[in-house]
Amino acid sequence: EDPSLERHFKGHRDAVTSVDFSRAKKQLASGSMDSSLMIWSMKPQMRAYRFLGHKDAVLCVQFSPSGHLVASGSRDKTVRLWIPSVKGESTVFKAHTGTVRSVHFSSDGQSLVTASDDKTIKVWTVHRQKFLFSLSQHINWVRCARFSPDGRLIVSSSDDKTVKLWDKTSRECIHSFCEHGGFVNHVDFHPSGHCIAAGGTDSTVKLWDIRMNRLLQHYQGNSVVNSLSFHPSGNYLVTASSDSTLKILDLLEGRLLYTLHGHQGPATCVAFSRDGDLFASGGSDEQVMVWKTNFDADYSDVVKPQKYSSSVDETHGTGSEMDGGIHHKKTKTQDSVRTHEQQEEETSLANTLEHIMGQLDVLTQTVSILEQRLTLTEDKLKECLETQQKIIQNKTN
Repeated sequence: EDPSLERHFKGHRDAVTSVDFSRAKKQLASGSMDSSLMIWSMKPQMRAYRFLGHKDAVLCVQFSPSGHLVASGSRDKTVRLWIPSVKGESTVFKAHTGTVRSVHFSSDGQSLVTASDDKTIKVWTVHRQKFLFSLSQHINWVRCARFSPDGRLIVSSSDDKTVKLWDKTSRECIHSFCEHGGFVNHVDFHPSGHCIAAGGTDSTVKLWDIRMNRLLQHYQGNSVVNSLSFHPSGNYLVTASSDSTLKILDLLEGRLLYTLHGHQGPATCVAFSRDGDLFASGGSDEQVMVWKTNFDADYSDVVKPQKYSSSVDETHGTGSEMDGGIHHKKTKTQDSVRTHEQQEEETSLANTLEHIMGQLDVLTQTVSILEQRLTLTEDKLKECLETQQKIIQNKTN
């Protein structure tokens, strides 16, 4: 069965620029050229929230791993962190001296990476939004920046036609991929962390192995690629193009699987849900669409990263199949030793920890909001005192 359109949301008043699902698929966030961020409930008949705060187009949105925060970047050069509830409270910080094109949380939810037209990539702490460091070797606008799944690397794509790989610890560019013939609009890490994919104005999607820094796969399309997203299994990649189509690529077989038509006008953004059951797309037609994947049932057995690298490497004859096989057997043995009770305990502990982390996100965000309000109140008090002093001085003079 082909992927099918499940729902579509109307509420934005201009082109949709970015979409992202919360971890549990309860909410979907979207940003738009209309300067708003919207949070759509995946439950039928539940109202959507429209968050207003940015003074210009919202170009990127992303949920934190816990789902308790949403980051947004804007043409107004700021980043906002929102609590996705009815009140829609947020803290704001001036992140760059140019348009903010991209925001991305690290997998532990502790860091945020931003990319901008000021040609820099910046890394911040999520709590208190403290600036950590800047990466600046691109010579044109930086369209996109992403953390690797383990948080040790950052990948970025730019209008200088390059994709750069950075080491987060040394803060150095460790490789530049220069195969694109145009601006590189979007880049992301494969779930294994071993590969990256990028798409751009040269109508191509390219996949590289970052361990050997070589091109693995190349797909030539008919139109500008605006956005892409890996399925969590690592077996599929979905792209959004200016010819209004969404394309699903089968990475194991190296071929185009589906071409989906739904948007009237350019498809600007696309993202899989965390479990891969759904994907969302946005377009210049102001619409947000939610699609059901309907892939073969066996994709839900999330493929181990090694299996992916071995099958891709197999095609290119580098013979790393052995590593994958050994790892696979070891995992099976470990799994069989584990008892059902142990697994349940681990799941329960993981859920509790995740809940605590989520609550911590909300608490620190609330503290940040209160701090910003206090600062504003202090500034107003200072202004009033200064005005009073001036009045007294004028009277005495």
